[in-house]
Amino acid sequence: MGLILLRHTAPDVAPGTCYGRLDLAPGPDFAAEAAEIITRLPLVTRLLTSPLRRCRSLAEEIGRARGLTVEIEPRLIEIDFGAWEGLPWDAVPRSELDAWAADFWQARSHGGESVGQFTARVAGFLAEQGAASDWLAVTHAGIMRATLHLLGRDETWKSRFAYGETLRLSPAELSALAQPGGRATA
Repeated sequence: MGLILLRHTAPDVAPGTCYGRLDLAPGPDFAAEAAEIITRLPLVTRLLTSPLRRCRSLAEEIGRARGLTVEIEPRLIEIDFGAWEGLPWDAVPRSELDAWAADFWQARSHGGESVGQFTARVAGFLAEQGAASDWLAVTHAGIMRATLHLLGRDETWKSRFAYGETLRLSPAELSALAQPGGRATA
């Protein structure tokens, strides 16, 4: 089966908020969301998670239900938006957003991670998962977008992932990402 990336449940945050690295708690419907997700997950043998509560809480529920130990993996944390964290997106200065869009790969006007730094972190994690078999990683939409980019499936970074949605990586895709150059083709 390979590696399954699973986006966390809805966090406790106002809509329209920039919350990459903010350590948000799961939202008020967490128990129902987690129960529904658990019923549709295949059997897995290893369970990894981002250290952020919105992921860790879901991983702990899955671990309890499936008898798995939860492993914290720091590289599965969301992108760091620096000074933008916690701001409504419409409160981020337009000039900073424009600078980010103009140099999407390297810009760090917010003081956090550039998309290039973030993607390199994700690539490093994925390259080490070449032997993954029936593994689940509870993570964030940004990690999933970076993965699609590395697989050559989304050059625009515009893919959307619903809370609780999964992205499956086959052993062949993981093996390709572990090769020099670290990029697979679909």
